Amino acid sequence: MSVSFIRRIASPKKAVAATALAAAAAGLAMTSAPAQAATPTSATNAQAIAHQMIPDATQFAAFNKIVSHESGWNIHATNASSGAYGLVQALPGSKMASAGADWKTNPATQIKWGLNYMNSRYGSPAAAWNFWSTHHWY
Repeated sequence: MSVSFIRRIASPKKAVAATALAAAAAGLAMTSAPAQAATPTSATNAQAIAHQMIPDATQFAAFNKIVSHESGWNIHATNASSGAYGLVQALPGSKMASAGADWKTNPATQIKWGLNYMNSRYGSPAAAWNFWSTHHWY
């Protein structure tokens, strides 16, 4: 199978995923889009979602640093020794169910939970990053 053939097939999926993401951000439902398309898993897409959810540049930068260190923006990242899961390495990962039933596969749900965690425990992502910088965990 050639790379150009794969690109031709993948491009419409990316377009559907982008449309579904925009609709989800606006609070709309897309009933005709496949469930997979509504849950982008690439680091670029996860970062774009986080940037929409965290418009303040300083807070986004801090959130970005934490997630980059914790999971490398891999929504399926799993710590083999502790079982921590996802972008923000929730322990146990199932804690993120409080932000949505799709916590295992939806970056927006993981970001929502992580942002709530950072705000409630530290006051902000920037304060969480200050703690992380000293202790290498948060």
